[in-house]
Amino acid sequence: MTQQRSKPRQHVDRRIEARGSPETNGPRIVGMLRSALDLELPFPEQLQHIAADVRRAGGRLLVVGGSIRDGLLGRPVEDLDLEVYGLEPTRLEAVLARRFELDRVGQSFGVLKLRGLPIDVALPRRESKRGLGHRGFEIHSDPNLPFAEAARRRDFTINALGLDPRSGEVLDAHGGRRDLRRGVLRHVSEAFAEDPLRVLRAMQFAARLCFEVANETIDRCRTIDIEGLASERIFEEWRKLVLAGREISRGLDVLRRTRWLRYFPELAALVDCPQDPTWHPEGDVWRHTLHVMDAFAARRLGEPREDLIVGLACLCHDLGKPATTRFADGRWRSPGHEADGDMPTRRFLGRMTSERRLIDSVVPLVREHLKPFQLFDAAAGPAAIRRLARRVGRIDRLARVARADHAGRPPLPAEPFPAVDWLEARAAELALEAQAPKPIVLGRHLLEMGFAPGPALGRALAALFERQLDGVFEDLDGGRQEARRLMAASATPDEPSATK
Repeated sequence: MTQQRSKPRQHVDRRIEARGSPETNGPRIVGMLRSALDLELPFPEQLQHIAADVRRAGGRLLVVGGSIRDGLLGRPVEDLDLEVYGLEPTRLEAVLARRFELDRVGQSFGVLKLRGLPIDVALPRRESKRGLGHRGFEIHSDPNLPFAEAARRRDFTINALGLDPRSGEVLDAHGGRRDLRRGVLRHVSEAFAEDPLRVLRAMQFAARLCFEVANETIDRCRTIDIEGLASERIFEEWRKLVLAGREISRGLDVLRRTRWLRYFPELAALVDCPQDPTWHPEGDVWRHTLHVMDAFAARRLGEPREDLIVGLACLCHDLGKPATTRFADGRWRSPGHEADGDMPTRRFLGRMTSERRLIDSVVPLVREHLKPFQLFDAAAGPAAIRRLARRVGRIDRLARVARADHAGRPPLPAEPFPAVDWLEARAAELALEAQAPKPIVLGRHLLEMGFAPGPALGRALAALFERQLDGVFEDLDGGRQEARRLMAASATPDEPSATK
């Protein structure tokens, strides 16, 4: 059994790991890197004004952090993080207030926001770990702190760069440009371990940038405990992974390599959970899930809410397999794993978010992810498709999950996929591809017909909706006729039917 599934899994492991090595990343990224003079930073006029004003006041302005990283990589830069050296906080605030309205929401951290612009201006600062989690720091602004020392508090070397917008000089005290060229995420200093959120940042940055995490950074992450990180901060990193990861498998593999999968036990259970190699030559359920997530990322719509729902459903779609997988009749089988994925999905998501509507949108897609195959094989009619749309909310979401699931089995081909093609066509004919069926006959319609309010009315509405799903009627007139027949059939001598 082990021999049957080890060969394809090793093959996929080698392929995924090879594409993430510095040797393969480096040449690709070198060709993308821009010189500092070629950077296209947003709000150039405002940036030059701020730099000139700060210089006249005796200070120096640097563009720092992700703005420089993305600019050097040729990626879009949508906001600016600025750091000012040599000016006291009150002096800096006075300089900025001459041209801009300021929001002081980050003032306790030495950060001023320019109202109406995605520009943050900060002083260099020292941080001391005083408590648990992402916020357990005591922060002291120090305008005279050397750049190299200020940059030590940043997470990765590629985020520890500075750019003088007036001279074009790039300040690189920790080898950030070298790691950009090699496609490597490397922690800046031992202070990295003080903020547990940085492990999850490594996860989502690896996926977004298609970078490899340095071995020494992986080792450092293994020493970091989750420390009761706030659930909303954890979920924000997962959101970035799902919505922006180009190779989500990289990020998930970072979790495995850092041993942080232990904090997500529903995912950890997928590792080494076997599958029938005939249907899943890629290997275990974990490896399959990585391929599914990459297939999802390749077909994102760019609609954040829809992509988040579908992406999380893809991530969770096989969480029911560890509890249901058995070796029977010479094969690995997971009967009923779709339904058994309900509770682990709720546990996994429920620890990170209290947004019930989101969870309630994801779970039906997990529970029904095999339905396109099953309905296609059964040549199901419109009633079955209407009921499926009622359960999942939107057929187009389910189709996206099924396509990613089908594509996540290399070297088996992702296309053609007649089951989903058929389901999408039938759903379009029924105008159900992007919405669930809604009851045609409502309570007010029955009240207008003379029916009394009460539990019987509720039962009648439910029965009418079932008949609607069966195709017995398709408009309100037909619904009213069916309501009269329904009430006439259920009437007793003491309860004359309403035929108004």
